[in-house]
Amino acid sequence: MQRRVFLLAAATAAGLSGCGFALRKAPNYAFKTIYSGVGEGSTLGTELNRNLEAGGTVKVIRDPRLIEQAEVILDVLLDQREKTVVGVNASGQVREFQLRTRFRFQLRTLKGKLLIPPDEIVLQRDISFNESAVLAKETEEALLYRDMQSDIVQQILRRLAAVKSLE
Repeated sequence: MQRRVFLLAAATAAGLSGCGFALRKAPNYAFKTIYSGVGEGSTLGTELNRNLEAGGTVKVIRDPRLIEQAEVILDVLLDQREKTVVGVNASGQVREFQLRTRFRFQLRTLKGKLLIPPDEIVLQRDISFNESAVLAKETEEALLYRDMQSDIVQQILRRLAAVKSLE
């Protein structure tokens, strides 16, 4: 019995090593310093800056007075959360909301060359609503916004990593 388990584990390991599976590594960026034009109170901006610096190869400059030290500038054109009613019952009470997060940005060099032209990422989630569980629904809403925020940050990081040259 133990031998079968061992052989099964060995076969699985061999299969995974042969399929090209590898853990995702930190991306290699074409720049070493970036000025982040994200607002001070933006939780998305905080998470983005933290993720950029996590790899250890990029320094994020937040002070506008030090913008000349940056190789590239991340301009945030829009960072917005929306909540709209999408469903009501027969008596007009809200039954469903749609949560939406919009993030529009561009990446440019100090000389003004656009490396990433203005681009927008829009994510949306639907959430049901019940008056008897308001606190639970507020917590669920916050979790959905945080999930969308993390998804947007990962998409931005992949787009920044896709920039191969600053020229």
